[in-house]
Amino acid sequence: MPDLNPLRRLARSLPRPLDGFAEIGANVAHEWADLLNGMPGDDLDDWDPEYVRRTLPILGTFFRTYFRGEVHGLDRIPDGPSLLVGNHSGGTMIADTFVFATCFYERFGPERRLHQLAHDIAARLPGLGIRPWGTLRASHDNARRAFAKGAPVLVYPGGDWETFRPSWHTDRIEFADRKGFIDLACEQNVPIVPVVSIGGQETALFLTRGQRAARLVGLDRAARIKVLPVSVGPPFGISVLDLPPRMPLPAKIEIEVLPAIELRERFGEHPDPDEVYDEVTAEMQDALDGLASERTMPVLG
Repeated sequence: MPDLNPLRRLARSLPRPLDGFAEIGANVAHEWADLLNGMPGDDLDDWDPEYVRRTLPILGTFFRTYFRGEVHGLDRIPDGPSLLVGNHSGGTMIADTFVFATCFYERFGPERRLHQLAHDIAARLPGLGIRPWGTLRASHDNARRAFAKGAPVLVYPGGDWETFRPSWHTDRIEFADRKGFIDLACEQNVPIVPVVSIGGQETALFLTRGQRAARLVGLDRAARIKVLPVSVGPPFGISVLDLPPRMPLPAKIEIEVLPAIELRERFGEHPDPDEVYDEVTAEMQDALDGLASERTMPVLG
């Protein structure tokens, strides 16, 4: 693999505010080199607090300005490992994830490790600049290794099913009965911290998930994607699976972190996954209803 340390040293020697942009550019080159060297996305050492520190002023300002992003209740995230369980919105342009991550690092500092679990394609695709921010390929093994580092781990049980739900479902938690996150939290004895967001489904007009079309073309088998959604947004109009790429509308993103749930304290020594799922999703739905009731207009918030 090419040695890109000189690029990083050059980026870090430049004066502000150019250093952050140069750091992003150097990281893009580094990620392309990683792809040539193998399949990235599983290395916890890709998390780079120095990279976060250098790019946070740029990205934090952008997401606060463009999406008017707000995160409430960050102080409810306990010290040590925890499983942050979020509702997923916005297709592949996951504004809620970026808003949460930037606000997390602004609140706790770049030195506090945070990992977000993402689909294989997002975690491995070069040029996105997300792995130094803690993004890993979604797997229980990666989550376990992150917990061992004492990190909170952000997971989206609804995955592609939820993030491509129709825009008129913006105020619904839709995990599609996926309970793997509960097994993981019980096995690792970490608290579940619900993270509820609104606004991401207003960054485009999402029309249909296209689950039948995904099955017909074999997308579910080839790429572990169970949807072939159709959305409408600038600059090209209609997109299928967010291709051609669209520019997300500047919808206001608001996120609320709910109190941590210690599963064995609330549900007993052997928590029933169905009971946990019903209570966690009900609490998240109540919080989402509250956020939705405060929005006067789509996009404007």
